[in-house]
Amino acid sequence: MGKWCFGRKSGRTLGLLMLVILSFLVFRRLDWYSLIPAWLRHRQSGLQANGQYFMLEDSTFWIFGGSMHYFRVPKEYWRDRLLKMKACGLNTLTTYVPWNLHEPERGKFDFSGNLDLEAFVLMAAEIGLWVILRPGPYICSEIDLGGLPSWLLQDSGMRLRTTYKGFTEAVDLYFDHLMSRVVPLQYKHGGPIIAVQVENEYGSYNRDPAYMPYIKKALEDRGIVELLLTSDNKDGLQKGVMDGVLATINLQSQHELQLLTNFLLSVQRVQPKMVMEYWTGWFDSWGGPHNILDSSEVLKTVSAILDAGSSINLYMFHGGTNFGFINGAMHFHEYKSDVTSYDYDAVLTEAGDYTAKYFKLRGFFGSLSGVPLPPQPDLFPKTAYEPLRPNLYLSLWDALQYMEEPVNSEKPVNMENLPINNGNGQSFGYTLYETTIASSGILSGLVRDRGQVFVNTVSVGFLDYERKKIVIPLIQGYTRLRILVENRGRVNYGDNIDDQRKGLIGNIYLNDSPLKKFRIYSLDMKKSFFQRFGVDKWSPIPEVPTFPAFFLGALSISLSPFDTFMKLEGWEKGVVFVNGQNLGRYWNIGPQETLYLPGAWLDQGINQVIVFEEKMAGPVIQFTETPHLGRSQYLD
Repeated sequence: MGKWCFGRKSGRTLGLLMLVILSFLVFRRLDWYSLIPAWLRHRQSGLQANGQYFMLEDSTFWIFGGSMHYFRVPKEYWRDRLLKMKACGLNTLTTYVPWNLHEPERGKFDFSGNLDLEAFVLMAAEIGLWVILRPGPYICSEIDLGGLPSWLLQDSGMRLRTTYKGFTEAVDLYFDHLMSRVVPLQYKHGGPIIAVQVENEYGSYNRDPAYMPYIKKALEDRGIVELLLTSDNKDGLQKGVMDGVLATINLQSQHELQLLTNFLLSVQRVQPKMVMEYWTGWFDSWGGPHNILDSSEVLKTVSAILDAGSSINLYMFHGGTNFGFINGAMHFHEYKSDVTSYDYDAVLTEAGDYTAKYFKLRGFFGSLSGVPLPPQPDLFPKTAYEPLRPNLYLSLWDALQYMEEPVNSEKPVNMENLPINNGNGQSFGYTLYETTIASSGILSGLVRDRGQVFVNTVSVGFLDYERKKIVIPLIQGYTRLRILVENRGRVNYGDNIDDQRKGLIGNIYLNDSPLKKFRIYSLDMKKSFFQRFGVDKWSPIPEVPTFPAFFLGALSISLSPFDTFMKLEGWEKGVVFVNGQNLGRYWNIGPQETLYLPGAWLDQGINQVIVFEEKMAGPVIQFTETPHLGRSQYLD
């Protein structure tokens, strides 16, 4: 038996040797070069920093980039926006990757639909754009918690953006999954990704000197082989530079350009210069002005950046929309949440229309290209549908009976620590806290971010960052106290990201005595939330509605749907859902006065429209062909 086995092995070895010899004799007659896939033949070195220039293989390469975030644009419109980027003379797309949207529950990943990162990157390649990927884990991006998932905050000792074990363990699991998708899309594997950013603006945070080396190693260990970059603004550049990674800068003015490029020369000697974020506009906050940057100023600064020998990325080329509840916030001297629109006064408008900036930059980049630019794609048509009058209604108090069982707790529990969503807490939306009281007095406590206070069903005011106490009027017997708390957006930039828990934070007091025995309802308003409200649950709208309330109407479209903008004149504050899609918040304090409704999310026929209104409903919902953001879309 043993001899037979030995003989079989010897025969197999001899056969393999003969096969190798035969293969050599045959293949030496062939053109080996022709056997190598075309996309690998010239893809050996990738993007490199060579002295003062970028080199892509053997050629000098200038990055003319533009930022666009797939998660802020309907997937049906990605191609249109990318074609407009190419037609503007740009050669590179940059995008962030939002961890909080891709891993909504720990270990549960979503890269489908509007979150299909791979499809977005491959579409860019098909159109002829290179890609710079900015995978975080923190991205800022004016998105809730800078793109970090809120379930991280269940840990009371959490230290985000550090090498704290609870944070790095979560990053490692996320990167294991994300990088398995990203690695095949790299340049050296035949994909369009020519560079990858290491975290984002860490120099202005700088809590842990071991953190950036950890992120760099985490990327490399998982197969990232392309050029690595950092990106910092003037406040963080000095502390954001790291060995083995090319530093790039973020700015808006020519004055900053000279200061920052001089600094880069002093710390990393002669290296290619790049402005990773040239801010073509700025984002807006509720209650603030609409920010505008003149197109002539933009052209002047872009020209100066290139004259200085620097590559450039326009942030934003196309901003899009903070659909749903994903917007972030700033909190320095006061808390300011970002509006739903991420128009940004960018090169393309929120709805993808051309601006004066687009035409001027297309002319400028076209003069540099040496070849004719692709034709500009036609604009998508817009329309103003007939005003819609909601005809059905469901007060929040009546809706509670149809919701999932509330959480019963002796003390208030913040959103992130609610025992819901498979133990991941609540990320977005509203949370309702109920308890009983037997006396009037002063109600006080920490509410994040805005809590409307009710005695039974009567609103008696708000608690927020400014108003930390409210008078509860005289009542008889036991009365139901309710606090409807809204997460208006977790801070996305600054030192206080560890403190972004939402809801009731700690005890709530009546006359300095902590209240007990709460029923807590999660009102996350996901698609599954509304599936509980069957047609039989709604009633005709009463003459005097009780608020907060849901209003239901039908938008009838007889022909192919077009893009439009919803205008809720006479309504005060709330959220709009169309065919299950959360269009985002509206609020009559401005500056945003309309909500973008993509035609791609509408159907020919009947479209369901639900408005959740907190305070006061208007008679109709209006539609307009143009947004109301305080600027002309075509002329400066």
